[in-house]
Amino acid sequence: MAHSDSLEVASALHRAAIRILRAVRVADEETGVSAPKLSALSVLVFGGATSLTALARAEQVTAATMSKLVSDLEGAGLVAKRVDRADKRGVRIEVTAKGRALTEAGRKRRLALLQARLAKLSRDERALLADAAALMQRVADASS
Repeated sequence: MAHSDSLEVASALHRAAIRILRAVRVADEETGVSAPKLSALSVLVFGGATSLTALARAEQVTAATMSKLVSDLEGAGLVAKRVDRADKRGVRIEVTAKGRALTEAGRKRRLALLQARLAKLSRDERALLADAAALMQRVADASS
């Protein structure tokens, strides 16, 4: 592969990212919560309380789909709906202590799985991946 060919780099990065996510996703099975619900919960844990519309937009689903996910999460005690102080007609979805603990435990399990794989690499390879991770973050944060 020509390392400067952006299409080839994009393809390789896409393949690797998907394979890594699939490899560590097995840790989420212990939660008993579906991937879409865990993803929405993660948005709330790491991004803070938000409206249903904003949460649906972040997760790239319809408001109706997100409403069902939030209802299920609320029923499990993982999120709570609160009156929006800025707009008394609206509600904000916020994570509960139980939801935060579940998310953080899952993240620790995923990181442990990934750390075990990284431990098999040389120090130089891990340093190279650290640099690549910083570049990947820049790509992820770039405007389209």
